[in-house]
Amino acid sequence: MSTITDLFKSARSGDRRSLSKLLTKIESGESLVIHPESGWTLGVTGPPGVGKSTLIGRIIEYWAAAGQAVAVLAVDPTSPVSGGAFLADRIRMGGADSKDSVFVRSLASRNHPGGLMPCLDVMCQVLYACGWSRVIIETVGSGQSEIRIVAFVDTVLLVDGPDRGDIIQAEKAGILELADVIAINKADLPNSSFAADAVKGALELSDGEAAPVHLVSAIDGSGVKPLIIDLESSQPNSARVVLRNRERLIASWDSVLLSHPEIESHMEKLCDGTITVGEAIKSMGSTIDFGGDLTD
Repeated sequence: MSTITDLFKSARSGDRRSLSKLLTKIESGESLVIHPESGWTLGVTGPPGVGKSTLIGRIIEYWAAAGQAVAVLAVDPTSPVSGGAFLADRIRMGGADSKDSVFVRSLASRNHPGGLMPCLDVMCQVLYACGWSRVIIETVGSGQSEIRIVAFVDTVLLVDGPDRGDIIQAEKAGILELADVIAINKADLPNSSFAADAVKGALELSDGEAAPVHLVSAIDGSGVKPLIIDLESSQPNSARVVLRNRERLIASWDSVLLSHPEIESHMEKLCDGTITVGEAIKSMGSTIDFGGDLTD
């Protein structure tokens, strides 16, 4: 079997099969230390069913036509019972991933807290090193994952639908204030303009410069070009630096805890009441090796 280093060398030469195998090894927990590469990562988040994958397909088409090499990491939720995931995002992206300049990889969340695994950082660096200048991460679209996305990307796009209920959920999650650009999809539906106005009104109540809000239709492509122009011109928000590093730290700690060799035995002891949560944390914490970069 090829080592992870061999796969990396082959992937850099343009072999897509090696790239897929390499990402699988990284997803499974194998380490790869590489030099930081330059690239740009867009995080796309929002409630389920608002058309994130279809809109991503439109963005891919635009960038591919402009000569950009685009890679997508689409995270799907994992069943807490079976451990399985549907991994169907590429179906909703249409034929976008059939182009030579496009690479789409579905990932199972594997029940990582926040829905995003710390290895996403390494995966993005691998994709940059292999020539993909634009990387898109699509979240599972619920709960804490909408906030944790800031730990891995340069720009956050929040996609919402014309249902005001979706906007309220975004407000509760806090992602509305963290988004760099906001898209109200399904612009052909009656409530879309109302939803856009509601978002703008909510943003006016917050401190700092409000994120631009766009009405778009992923189905017919209307409004997509102005949206992309704003995405490309978006500047890093200094207020998010602390949050970004906080979420990276939490994500790395979660990974260390979940991969601890004694976690299953401690879970059994917790279930039968022989130890407390505090005792389990103290026991596992005393045997953790903190050497090196935890995300590598």
